[in-house]
Amino acid sequence: MSTFDQLVPLPGSEKPAPDATPLNTLDPNEVLTITVRICRKRSLTPLVTTESVVPEVVSRSDYASEYGADPALVKEVEAFATAYDLSLVDQSLARRSVLLRGTVAQVERAFGVSLTNYKMADGTVFRGRSGVIKVPVELVDDIEGVFGLDNRPQARAHFQVYNPEDDPGIASLATNTSFTPPQLAKLYNYPTDVTGKGQCIAIIELGGGFRKADITAYFAGLGLKAPSVTAVSVDGGHNAPSTPEGADGEVMLDIEVAGGIAPGASIVVYFAPNTDQGFLDAITTAMHDTKNKPSVISISWGAAEKNWTPQALTSFNQAFQAAAALGITVCAAAGDTGSDDGVGDGNAHVDFPASSPFVLACGGTKLTVANNVVTAETVWHESATSATGGGISDTFDLPVYQQTSHVPKSVNDATRTGRGVPDVAAVADPATGYAVRVDGRNLVIGGTSAVAPLMAGLIALINQQKGKPVGFIHPIIYANPTSFRDVTQGNNSTTTSNKGYSASAGWDACTGLGVADGKQLASILTTPLV
Repeated sequence: MSTFDQLVPLPGSEKPAPDATPLNTLDPNEVLTITVRICRKRSLTPLVTTESVVPEVVSRSDYASEYGADPALVKEVEAFATAYDLSLVDQSLARRSVLLRGTVAQVERAFGVSLTNYKMADGTVFRGRSGVIKVPVELVDDIEGVFGLDNRPQARAHFQVYNPEDDPGIASLATNTSFTPPQLAKLYNYPTDVTGKGQCIAIIELGGGFRKADITAYFAGLGLKAPSVTAVSVDGGHNAPSTPEGADGEVMLDIEVAGGIAPGASIVVYFAPNTDQGFLDAITTAMHDTKNKPSVISISWGAAEKNWTPQALTSFNQAFQAAAALGITVCAAAGDTGSDDGVGDGNAHVDFPASSPFVLACGGTKLTVANNVVTAETVWHESATSATGGGISDTFDLPVYQQTSHVPKSVNDATRTGRGVPDVAAVADPATGYAVRVDGRNLVIGGTSAVAPLMAGLIALINQQKGKPVGFIHPIIYANPTSFRDVTQGNNSTTTSNKGYSASAGWDACTGLGVADGKQLASILTTPLV
């Protein structure tokens, strides 16, 4: 019987000290819940690669038994918890997750860490750590990551409100220049004979909330029946609407855009705390939700790759690979601050989770329309803090599906060719943004946050048309770039050293393949593969 008395560093768990003021306020008796993510019993790589479509989608039940966690390893983790006076909260073989609970003092001892409260410049107080997490030597090769020791804010919502105070003419702008989702569906030639009926769109939210009255009023204004919208609580997160200036803007944008494109689909919003633990648990909960069974996931939150630990990058990417195996399409916003991605160190950065090779990364454009016809569409770039994200990943290598797309070298490293971001694009400039309703107010909102639910809605339409989920679409769309309208004007250079990328013919690191022609994309995704 193992004693678990030798703790060793968990590879990839290294975290720098927070850029914040340490406080002597952390109660050693405060109770924490930790997620221990276990390695899968069998590799997915033969089934899911970046070379081709998934040959045979795995059911949720088969995934749990074939690719989930080994029950014997779960028992070992439980035994480790018992040895360190931690209690078992829950476990899921499919999610490969064991949730453990203990006091600060207990988890510090169990994982060999020192935890401290910190205060950020904006007044936010969080629990942080630095250095590595330690685990028993008997389990170090079987644990993929440990999450929840640190609860610093992990991601930001990629939406931008067009502020009436910035422009007294906002009322006329909202009438003449902003777009409702059904208007964009027509401009972008989305399928008209389907509504997304029978599909479920999962939306990941790390704050904010929605009010049923707003949803009812908004869709009544569009002349549409309001979709079914359900909230699911993850790790104590919940539907908590407050004010339009907060995360409610993100939540309502996501619901109203996805629902406006696919009003027949059901929408399930997974609310979780804004931590790496909450974010990961929300995604895996949505993927393995056997009740609602989402066929597409929309994510409008993210952060530059350098702001994530290696264990987080690995666990999230493994989750997205699993989503591909399950036939789930994952759409994520590419960021709203251009090639800098808000880091400010003079280098270019891409946003994660959009940079995962198994995620459909969604960039942004500025759209010009006359007489209900698109007359121009360029890269969204209004300022250093209002521009589409995009670039070359420092973490993920060039996927097979992009090898003929002339992905350029990284502007940070002339020897580096990595995963290119984004894959697709659509209107995101707040000045040509989306007309939405938030907390009783009609607003115009932009950001690549809007593009993720827009694409998720389109995927739901195509899934209904096909009669089954299209899943991991990257190998197909890169082999059929004519399904997209190329965007060739503009750039996203927002770094202090002017490092960035320019639009060009074909794929580029601003708008990817371009803007999807909905019916053409539906045609290639619903045509049986030869």
